[in-house]
Amino acid sequence: MEKTDLAIDVNELTQLQHDTVSRWHDQDIENGYKGFLATVCQQHSYNFQLWHEEDIARSVDVTDAEIARVKRSIDRLNQQRNDWIEKIDDEILKLVLEAGIRADDSAPLNTETPGSTIDRLSILSLRIFHLREQLQRPDVSPSHIESVENKIAVCLLQEDDLKTSLQQLINDIFVGKKRHRTYRQFKMYNDPTLNPFLYQAKKRAS
Repeated sequence: MEKTDLAIDVNELTQLQHDTVSRWHDQDIENGYKGFLATVCQQHSYNFQLWHEEDIARSVDVTDAEIARVKRSIDRLNQQRNDWIEKIDDEILKLVLEAGIRADDSAPLNTETPGSTIDRLSILSLRIFHLREQLQRPDVSPSHIESVENKIAVCLLQEDDLKTSLQQLINDIFVGKKRHRTYRQFKMYNDPTLNPFLYQAKKRAS
């Protein structure tokens, strides 16, 4: 089957990630996108929040109570981040099925799903933004600036590699050359029926 107009433009979704990272540093988090891009944006928003909570978690100046709050926030956001990786993959599968595309059972699967790669690109967009912030600091040495510039160059190369690989994977999925499947991560630590500390504590309390 020839490529359909449902195929996803990776450049468009990575531009979304970069644009929102910049905007959300000055404005409240909002998601004005529709369809598949809205799902990508929602997943990206959890990475944005995680990044800044993890900065606080590594501070030596905050109280134990604040660290406890941040740790719980990180757990919650990480669960949401992973849930929405699966939602991205579910939505791709829905688009593929709606287009009537069926890969042969012998078609290969990738070890990483498109949703997982989109998550990696989300994190890269955050890393690139915050590295570029370092270039604006007046209190650092030329060697610091040079080190940061080298890191940015590596990140941009990695981003290009991921974008190219992801676009090829998506194109192959949408013409039936590769199979697509959502992989469930079944995070256990937030599930009171699967985390031994949580369900044993419930027994002790009863």
